[in-house]
Amino acid sequence: MQSAILERARELDASDRFARTWLLVQRKGLGKFVSESVALFPEVCTDVSELTQDRPLTEPSRGLHTICSTFYQIGIRSFFCSLQVGDPADPATWQWQALRLGTPAEEQWQPLEQALAPYLGRRARPYNWLRFHTDTSRIADGFVAEEFLKEHLRVSALTPYTAEISDVDGILWGNEKTYPLEIKEKTAASDTKLGDYFGIDVGPFVKLAYYAAKRGNLHSLFVVREIEDTETRRLKQWWFIPFDRLAQYASWNQQGGGTNMRGGASTVVRIPKDRFTKLNREELGKL
Repeated sequence: MQSAILERARELDASDRFARTWLLVQRKGLGKFVSESVALFPEVCTDVSELTQDRPLTEPSRGLHTICSTFYQIGIRSFFCSLQVGDPADPATWQWQALRLGTPAEEQWQPLEQALAPYLGRRARPYNWLRFHTDTSRIADGFVAEEFLKEHLRVSALTPYTAEISDVDGILWGNEKTYPLEIKEKTAASDTKLGDYFGIDVGPFVKLAYYAAKRGNLHSLFVVREIEDTETRRLKQWWFIPFDRLAQYASWNQQGGGTNMRGGASTVVRIPKDRFTKLNREELGKL
């Protein structure tokens, strides 16, 4: 969905208001669960050939500084992460450097493990990441490097520490507010009482509720790329709904959905389609 939303942002001349995928990390542990929240923004790399030995650290954008200032005000620590490459043929020798953003102080680069030490609990035993096998065939060629960096950052953060971690599809900074995005590709379903509706899994719903609980200037959007069918995946329309409207109009009766990312059954919160707004230039300009 990253490639699709970026293409839509360019069509609406809004790519300069959009920050790409990032990771939200929360502390685990009895009595300490979610006592600390950390946002990790990996550098964006469009070509694997850019990952050369002794490459300079990438500097964060000015827009990202603005986003992280919002996070700082509500207690989310934010780090921009750039990769130092050791042996180009051995990713185990690569190390992430982290720069804290959004604070009034002049921050310095530091190793990721050191940066996260005050906020996350140490892992008691090693974790076997190699037991996971992910189908990457649907990742567009132009996003392979970006996805690799994000996953390498995820493993690098969770190898020494135990934490809950979640992908966030992007951030839109509006005229006055900052909007983390949850983006899904969906066909509209129908119900005799609701009419046409879109569903959102409980997990993403809880994530959007977390942003709302933090309040401040942080809001969020559920964005839907409506498709005609799951065979052709041909685009019908882009839609969005702010979380406050989503929570107001969502059905209280949950419904079983399809298979979730872990292979189990999902539970869906249903929102009437007529409560969504078309994602066009005019409506985006109002955010």
